[in-house]
Amino acid sequence: MTIGTGSVLAPLEPQDPRETAGYRLIARIGEGGMGTVYLSHTRGGQPVAMKLIRREFGQDPDFRSRFEQEVRAARRVQGYHLVPVLDHDTKGASPWLASVFVPGISLHDALSAYGPLPLGAVFQLIGCTARALGSIHAAGVVHRDLKPANLLLGAAGPYVIDFGIARAADSTQLTRTGGVIGTPQYMSPEHALGAEVTTASDLFAVGLIAAVAATGRHPYGEGGATALGVRIANTDRLPPDLSGYPTELKPLLERCLTADPAERIGTDELAAMCELFAGRPLNDFDGWLPEPVGLEIARRVRAAENPPAPTVADTGAAAAAGAARSGGFGPAGTDTGTSGAFGGLHAADTAFAPPRPPGPPQPNRPTPAPNTAPGPAPAPKGFRGGLVAACLVLAVVAGAGTVLLLDGDGGGSKDDAKAPAARQETPAAPASGSPDPAQASAPPKASPSASAAPKSAYTVVFQDKPLTLRGPYISTGTHVDLDAPQIVPNGKIGKDDGMELTYQAWGDAGLTFLTAMGKSPGSTPEECDDAVATNPLASKLPASQLEKGKELTKGTVLCTVTSDGNLAMLRITEVVPDTDNGSLSSMPDYVTTLTLWKKG
Repeated sequence: MTIGTGSVLAPLEPQDPRETAGYRLIARIGEGGMGTVYLSHTRGGQPVAMKLIRREFGQDPDFRSRFEQEVRAARRVQGYHLVPVLDHDTKGASPWLASVFVPGISLHDALSAYGPLPLGAVFQLIGCTARALGSIHAAGVVHRDLKPANLLLGAAGPYVIDFGIARAADSTQLTRTGGVIGTPQYMSPEHALGAEVTTASDLFAVGLIAAVAATGRHPYGEGGATALGVRIANTDRLPPDLSGYPTELKPLLERCLTADPAERIGTDELAAMCELFAGRPLNDFDGWLPEPVGLEIARRVRAAENPPAPTVADTGAAAAAGAARSGGFGPAGTDTGTSGAFGGLHAADTAFAPPRPPGPPQPNRPTPAPNTAPGPAPAPKGFRGGLVAACLVLAVVAGAGTVLLLDGDGGGSKDDAKAPAARQETPAAPASGSPDPAQASAPPKASPSASAAPKSAYTVVFQDKPLTLRGPYISTGTHVDLDAPQIVPNGKIGKDDGMELTYQAWGDAGLTFLTAMGKSPGSTPEECDDAVATNPLASKLPASQLEKGKELTKGTVLCTVTSDGNLAMLRITEVVPDTDNGSLSSMPDYVTTLTLWKKG
């Protein structure tokens, strides 16, 4: 990927498009092997990253078919520490994706610029990555290319990007050249040998990342990417050298870096282990990164709010050049190994209207620092001072920079998109003092400054946490636990213990409230609590009623007393109509923010 000098953004160049599919392009985010990524906004002012696919892929029928499969697979993924797809077009003149934008810094860039992370930060990073992988695997998706460039560091924690979608490019390359595609130094042994790639392959990559993040040293020694890949392929005969690594880290490395995939640790157990050794909740990101890294993230947030102007005026010549390239024909650029960062959830197809320039700042977005003072601004709260706001400004960068490792008959893995949904492992009861694995999907903890002042009878647990209810597919549903908060996709009938609502497409399809849900006229806890008793909704809103879009609209505030006795408020910020023929009905997506109060 290439980015602007000294910034996460670069000005538009004369050959860049100025608009695609109704989205006005503002600046360059990055460029890689799969395409070019641009900053844009939705009509409501939400920053998005628009990835325009390169011409050679967009004109390949095999790529288009695989790309559609991978987008559909990514749409099934829901959870925290993931970057969602908001909009896409895989069937038009040129494919493209629009994803939430995170102005963070990749682990790769952070390690290159600032060196290894403190051990506590490594455990938080790996624990949150394990939680994200649990959500990815539960949807039947394998990441396949997990590496430091695909982990994004932010004030509100890390994010896993580029899960699955880059495989569309991989498949296209395999049909042309034969071989195994991936990043050699972060492959699993079975991946390097061209054998079946499973969820356990991602756990091997996690072990390698943990070792490098903590020490800067690769467990398979020094050398080029190909040399390391060959050593990894021979792990069964020559295990990695784990001497010299911190004592606390060795159990994690030993459980991840085994030659036999069946012996590797599961995602839930790994998250619990990391929380125990971190000595703090995984979702507590107050000061979780070294101050220089925090300052860099804060700088990138400010840069994203003040994007650079184009290098030339957007007049006839530039507009003509942009029009010729709009829809995804970005330049090939220099591939530095950064993978496409468009992992995500149930995409919204063409649901968002053409965007306009950025509107007023969102409630949790940071205010730009004055430009008059030289040097970096003070560190954000999430890093000894201020910025938990980045938790709402998510990012996606760059293209699928994969590396051809071994020539052969192309022995690839089974189609991830068709793989059965994997179960997250349930670890044994934790030892005394260890974390509860049931909290594996708990959200990042908001800083005190990000929360409204609590009322006398209500205490804020978390505030304005993004949560999206995706329109379900045939015979699937989504259970929602507002206390965690946790979204359980592809749920089955009867598995709703401790949940507050279910969005289902089986039987009597629709939105079912498992606890009394009221419609509130305001957003104070008093109004919310009162609405549950005085203005309750029916316990079931059928699909036919939701399709009309009249009962639940943008701005609707829903409130309930949860199964744990807390007060929860869901504010609907977007209603995204369904345009996918694969759905049972036309039930929309509901993009919401969730606030939870402890009563009494």
